[in-house]
Amino acid sequence: MKKILITTGGSGGHVIPSLSIYDALKDDFEVKISTDTRGSKFINNENYNYSLIDVPNLFSNLLLLPYNLIKFCFSIIKSYKYLKLNDFNILISTGGYMSLPLCLASNLLNIKIYIFEPNLVLGRANKLILNFAEKIICYEKNLIGISKKMSNKIYLVKPLLRKEIYKYKKNENTKIAEKKKILIIGGSQGAKFFDEFITKIIIKLSKIEKIQVLQQVINVNKRENIKELYQKNHIEHELFQFDDKVLLKALNYDLAITRSGASVISELGYLNIPFVAIPYPYAKDNHQYYNAELYEKNKSCWLIMQKDLDENNFTDFIIKIFKDQNEYFVKKNNLIQLTKENTWEKNKSKLIELLNEN
Repeated sequence: MKKILITTGGSGGHVIPSLSIYDALKDDFEVKISTDTRGSKFINNENYNYSLIDVPNLFSNLLLLPYNLIKFCFSIIKSYKYLKLNDFNILISTGGYMSLPLCLASNLLNIKIYIFEPNLVLGRANKLILNFAEKIICYEKNLIGISKKMSNKIYLVKPLLRKEIYKYKKNENTKIAEKKKILIIGGSQGAKFFDEFITKIIIKLSKIEKIQVLQQVINVNKRENIKELYQKNHIEHELFQFDDKVLLKALNYDLAITRSGASVISELGYLNIPFVAIPYPYAKDNHQYYNAELYEKNKSCWLIMQKDLDENNFTDFIIKIFKDQNEYFVKKNNLIQLTKENTWEKNKSKLIELLNEN
């Protein structure tokens, strides 16, 4: 049986797809996950077999660059020993700087490397690794940032969601109720903007519409402050930090206001939850914008840039979404068409077929 290591870490955008890959492969291969301290926060110890290999971010502090460079070299040596000791045949990388030492060590050991890229823009680490990778697993053939000579390495799958998401009952509401249910997902990057700006919008909306809110708030102090504001304004609400079951609570919600990481908008789309995408403006290579743009081009979401937002205009915009239900249900029906062929079994079969080649 082939032994596979999945390397991941950093944000949930890297880690969550790695867990989906693990679940898809675990019955046919011997699979382990390697992550860093940040990534471990998103992994349930009871369900996933993982090792902790921390890697320094070389450019997080230029004054520490020489020190971090030494640590980075040691992490390559540590990765080399770990790979050789466990006799892995295949490495799957979900990108990020934390994947580089294991990828470099795998190349030295002639271990086959596969890259997973859920975004519409090829990540910087994946771009470096692509030269010696077998294939890049992704969702779109027109991946931004990949050269023509490397395009033959593209291996297409449908957006790979967490296994349990495929079991959820999709949103089949055919009308919007009097009480408008809004899901807010600000993510871990740029969350301050969502905590402040979107909270003000919700309070403004509550003066006009009867609403219920399920809102992600990362900062504990902000969470208490927002809770007090919502209580004061008699807004029905639930606040959460990170909850991998949140979409189970939001299945019948009318609208999501969200950042546009690949995983979150893929899951919202699959569950037929119409969404307003506000890409994180400082994301490397602006990948969140391109993730959302694909849905906008298919007339299945609303896309607004953060720099264009104004409190009064955005409040009016959300009110219009609820009032103009024709446009709302056009978006929702387009989501249904866009995601209808995405199944767990199809994606699982494609991954197994790829890894069993040669």
